[in-house]
Amino acid sequence: MSYFCEVSAFTLFSFPILAVLIGVFLAAILERFSKSALWLLLPFSGSFLLSITLFELLPELFSQPETKVISLAVLLGILLQIFLEFFSKGAEHGHVHINDTEPVSPYFSSVFLALFIHAFIEGSPLSQYQNLSFAIFLHKIPVSMVLFQFVRKAGLSTKAGIAVILIFASMTPLGILLGKTLEGHPSQLYLNAVSAGIFLHVSTVILFESEKGHRFNSKKIAAIISAIVLAYFL
Repeated sequence: MSYFCEVSAFTLFSFPILAVLIGVFLAAILERFSKSALWLLLPFSGSFLLSITLFELLPELFSQPETKVISLAVLLGILLQIFLEFFSKGAEHGHVHINDTEPVSPYFSSVFLALFIHAFIEGSPLSQYQNLSFAIFLHKIPVSMVLFQFVRKAGLSTKAGIAVILIFASMTPLGILLGKTLEGHPSQLYLNAVSAGIFLHVSTVILFESEKGHRFNSKKIAAIISAIVLAYFL
């Protein structure tokens, strides 16, 4: 598999952490404008993640002989993500489906644990499919913005909030470490297929939910097409 550029080990592990820090910074400094900042970033990141999954991850997976088992693993990933979203309230899409007047404290633990699992699994194929690191980088910025806002609404102390953000930031690098540990083992193939299912579900939902009323306009379509072109030439 050829790449537009090779990603160093340091970049591979630091990209997800940097994305979380950028997302937190944007949410903290530009809180009033966070929705407008997400407006084009969400469809671009969703389209880019979907394109990289289709261009690189799925063709490699289905070049293996166990195509039916791999298909089941992809479907398992989709079902797993649907299950996680019962607890995360859709935070992986760049927003949380909770009423503004509803207290968030009862949901906090479940939202964080679901995002913990999501971030950990999404890191597992990155050591093998390096261009996914760019897609995950873009994907994690809006998710981190939502998590930061959720932490503030939950009324956590500063230390507890920082701890939550740092733990979340470490999950994808830990997933990368797992992927590196499993290199050459048959289980890596199926874990990558599960990750592909998660990426397919999250990216397609982002594309249809990133704007109120599920409307498409010229700017949103331009962002989607730009992401597809970028992913194709990487």
